[in-house]
Amino acid sequence: MLMHPSIDPVALQIGPLAIHWYGLTYLAAFGFFFLLARQRLKHQPYADIRTPAPWSARDVEDLLFLGVMGVVLGGRLGYCLFYKPGYYAAHPLEILAVWQGGMSFHGGLLGVLVSQWWFARSRGRPWLQVMDLIAPCVPTGLAAGRLGNFINGELWGRVADPSLPWAMVFPGAGPAPRHPSQIYQFLLEGLLLFVLLWLLARKPQPQGRVSAAFLIGYGVFRFIAEYYRQPDDYLGLLSLGLTMGQWLCLPMVAAGLALWVWSGRQRAASQGH
Repeated sequence: MLMHPSIDPVALQIGPLAIHWYGLTYLAAFGFFFLLARQRLKHQPYADIRTPAPWSARDVEDLLFLGVMGVVLGGRLGYCLFYKPGYYAAHPLEILAVWQGGMSFHGGLLGVLVSQWWFARSRGRPWLQVMDLIAPCVPTGLAAGRLGNFINGELWGRVADPSLPWAMVFPGAGPAPRHPSQIYQFLLEGLLLFVLLWLLARKPQPQGRVSAAFLIGYGVFRFIAEYYRQPDDYLGLLSLGLTMGQWLCLPMVAAGLALWVWSGRQRAASQGH
């Protein structure tokens, strides 16, 4: 049984200015995205300079800016709508109080989908081509965010068998050892998903296939990890003993499977011609 290291959430204090580890993990997430997206421009079809509108580093910068907006706005609105709709309906001004915490991955995903649709439409590019570019660049950012959760000692796991070698006691979670679910998610939704998507994306794929793999992979890995993560106190377990996170993953996986089949049929149809 291990003890959480109780890391000070403030990484650096300069007078009244406090730089938090969690903020640094967000900065790292956006940095990883920028570097990986630049590498994605070397893959097909993005490396084809013969197209009427070849991709450039400026496109990556614009994608990142719009993606940040989508993550922040969508993540906050998603949290308010998915997890505490009654409270925020009664206190609508607190939706703007992002410093109080409360972000939803699934809401952030919807925000990114909308922001990248706008980018694709404004640049005359296929929306799925844009999503296929960014999909493999996202998991490292998710991994950074989970490290931030672990440093803060938040979003801990369910009570674990004390004999589990890596069971951990978290401050504020009582004396019982728990699963370090943040690390599980770091490994599954972060590192493993990144490796799988990057290997898939390095070879030419039908349009939409990489995006489909992201939806399926994240949905499945998050669904599994939720069995080890402590449900939110204000929600608990919902129908069929599933958490809100698991219920939100089901349509995500279904959409990914449908997109995978569709992309395969599109390729078959184009080859038939």
